[in-house]
Amino acid sequence: MQPLLWQASLETFQMVGWSALFTVLIGLPIGLLLVLTDRGALLANAAANKALGTVVNVGRSLPFIILLIAITPFTRGIVGTTIGVDAAIVPLAVGAVPFFARLVETAVREVDRGLIEASQAMGASHLTTVRKVLLPESLPALVAGLTTTVIALVGYSAMAGAIGGGGLGDLAIRYGYQRFENGLMIATVVLLIVLVQIVQLLGDFTAKRLAHR
Repeated sequence: MQPLLWQASLETFQMVGWSALFTVLIGLPIGLLLVLTDRGALLANAAANKALGTVVNVGRSLPFIILLIAITPFTRGIVGTTIGVDAAIVPLAVGAVPFFARLVETAVREVDRGLIEASQAMGASHLTTVRKVLLPESLPALVAGLTTTVIALVGYSAMAGAIGGGGLGDLAIRYGYQRFENGLMIATVVLLIVLVQIVQLLGDFTAKRLAHR
């Protein structure tokens, strides 16, 4: 049991880690654009804002298990296969990006508008305002949003096991469910709970430290 749990845990870490990285790289700019292109914002553009918002809403409306199956051609085109850890990373990131983008939007909207106006009054460019005002001021909320996203990815990664995605979910299905090995099923559940608790504690600690810096 121990080697199986160790290998499955490593696969889960790999899936969650890489998908979280891609989620931040793609979701952060999208979330910023949702704020910046809104009415009265720095890059106000109603058409672009509405189009981007629609794409994000469509992505959020799809249940993850359906998304896994729906984008199999896209997944195959990216990694060359639809099973295994590498294949699971693609739908994990695709599913998490819209979720994280909305959390980024919420976090950035909480920044005091007076700070933005002051930055603009001092002649700061739009990029400088984003880098020096919006991102630093919203950082604690962004970290909290990332924590929530990573925890969601842990749950998504377990569901990815339903189609051979690897990780703890795949182990629980193949051994715990199909072979009725209840001990392995319980061990898998405990590991997932511990992983989520660790992520939540680290995220809360980091967000609080940033909020009081």
